[in-house]
Amino acid sequence: MDKDIFDKMHEECGIFGIFGHPEAANLTYLGLYALQHRGQEASGIVTYDGKDFYQEKEIGLVADIFSEDRLNRLKGHAAIGHNRYSTTGGNKLENVQPIMVNYALGTLSMVHNGNLINATFLRDELEAYGAIFQSSMDSEVIIHLIAHSRKKELTERIIESLSRVRGAYSLIFLSEQGMIGVRDPHGVRPLSLGRLKDGGHVLSSETCTFDLIDAKFVRDIEPGEVVLINDKGVTSSSPFLPENPAHCVFEYVYFSRPDSDVYGRNVYQIRKRMGKELAKEGDIKADIVIPVPDSGVPAALGYSEASGLPYDTGLIRNHYVGRTFIEPQQAIRHFGVKIKLNAISGLLEGKRVVVVDDSLVRGTTSRKIVKMIRAAGAKEVHVRISSPPIVSPCFYGIDTPTRQELVASSHSVEEIRKYITADTLTYLSNEGMFRAVYQSETCENQHFCTACFSEEYPIPFTGEEIKQLGLFEIDPPSAQ
Repeated sequence: MDKDIFDKMHEECGIFGIFGHPEAANLTYLGLYALQHRGQEASGIVTYDGKDFYQEKEIGLVADIFSEDRLNRLKGHAAIGHNRYSTTGGNKLENVQPIMVNYALGTLSMVHNGNLINATFLRDELEAYGAIFQSSMDSEVIIHLIAHSRKKELTERIIESLSRVRGAYSLIFLSEQGMIGVRDPHGVRPLSLGRLKDGGHVLSSETCTFDLIDAKFVRDIEPGEVVLINDKGVTSSSPFLPENPAHCVFEYVYFSRPDSDVYGRNVYQIRKRMGKELAKEGDIKADIVIPVPDSGVPAALGYSEASGLPYDTGLIRNHYVGRTFIEPQQAIRHFGVKIKLNAISGLLEGKRVVVVDDSLVRGTTSRKIVKMIRAAGAKEVHVRISSPPIVSPCFYGIDTPTRQELVASSHSVEEIRKYITADTLTYLSNEGMFRAVYQSETCENQHFCTACFSEEYPIPFTGEEIKQLGLFEIDPPSAQ
C-alpha cells in the first residue's frame, strides 16, 4: 500500500499478559484484538499450563491468525501476547514475538514494546562470545543477556541483564516461576496492571483491554519497577537507579486508543483539550470544523467547542481498506487517499472549512486532503494540527520517517502551508500541548519525552551508538 495513505508515525507494538485464568489464551486474544492499532504486521501468543508451554504466531492481523483451532491448542492458565509493527528487524516470521527459548533455568518467553539504542553493540559482544541469534530483533539481545547471566533466580537475571540495556522497554516475561512485568527507568512506553473478578492478574500496554475482558484497572507499573505475578500474588521491586520520567507524549497525540487511560490520564479528554487549545492559538473566521477521521475527531470536537464553529463530518472514511489493493491500470488522481477518504460535496460547497488533524509528518497526505476538500467546492481550507511540528525521529520504539522525510525538520510553517496548498496552517504549540495534558495553565514539560518535537532526547546516545546505528543524517541533536 502507498505509504502516503497512512502518513503517520507508526506504533511499534502492543503487549498483553494474563496470569491465573483458565481461559488465558482466549482473554489474551481479546486483549491483542483491542491493541490491534499498536501493530498490524504480526501477532503471537505463548501459554503455560503448569507443565508445558504452547506457542502460536503468524504474520497478519489478530482476527485472521487466531482461529478457534489455534486458540484451543494454547492451553493453560497463563499467557503473554504481542502485536508487532517492526522498527528493527524485517517483517519475517522469525521476528514475530513472543520470543520463546529453553535455557539453564527452564523455558522463558518474552514480549517487548520499545527499542534498545545499544542493541547493536550488545549483539556484537554476545556473538563474539558464541551467541547464535535466531532473529534480527533488538529484543532478542535481552534473552541472550539473561541466558548468559550467572544469577540463580530469573528475576535477578532479568535485573542484571536490563542494567546493561539502554533505551525504552516495557516487557512481559512468562516462565515456570510466573509472569514478570518490567518498565524502563524513564517509563517511556506504557504498561498497566489490572485484576480480573476471579482473581487473575493482567498486564497490558493500554487500559482499553481491561474494559473488553471485564478486568479492573489497578495501577500503572512504575518506571523502573519489576513485578512478579504468580500463585502467591503480586510482588514488586524497584531495583534500578531512578531516572527523570520521560513518558512518550505521542501516546496522547496519536498512538493510544482514545478510550484508554495512559500515564494516569484519559487519552480522549486530552485530545479534546488539545483541540480547544488549538482554537485559542489559531482561531480563524470560518463556517465549519471537520476532522480528518478517525484520529482527528476528538481534537476537532474540542476546536468546535472553543471556537463556537459548528462541527460536522466532512470526510468519510472507508474502514474496509485492506493492507493491499489493486490500483486501476489507468491512473486516477490521488487514488490512494480517495480509496481511504472521500469529501462530502453537499456539505462543504461554498464553505470556509477548518480541517483538524492530529499530526503532520511528510505532508503528502495533507496536501491531497486539502485538494480533495477544494474539489468538493470549499471556498477556503484552513488546516489545524493538534500537536507541534515533528522535527526529529524517535529512537525509542516508534517507526518514524527519517529526518529528511519529516517536512517540518527543514521547512517553515509557511513553506509547509504552501506545499499542502492550504489558506492557513497552524500547529499547536508545545505550551498548548502541555496545558492540555495537565489541564491547567502550567505549560512546562514535567514528565514527558518530546524528542520528536524538540530534538531533546532524554536517553542520550553515545558516540559509538551513533556510529554503529547511523542514527543521524546530520550532527546529533542535544540530550536533555
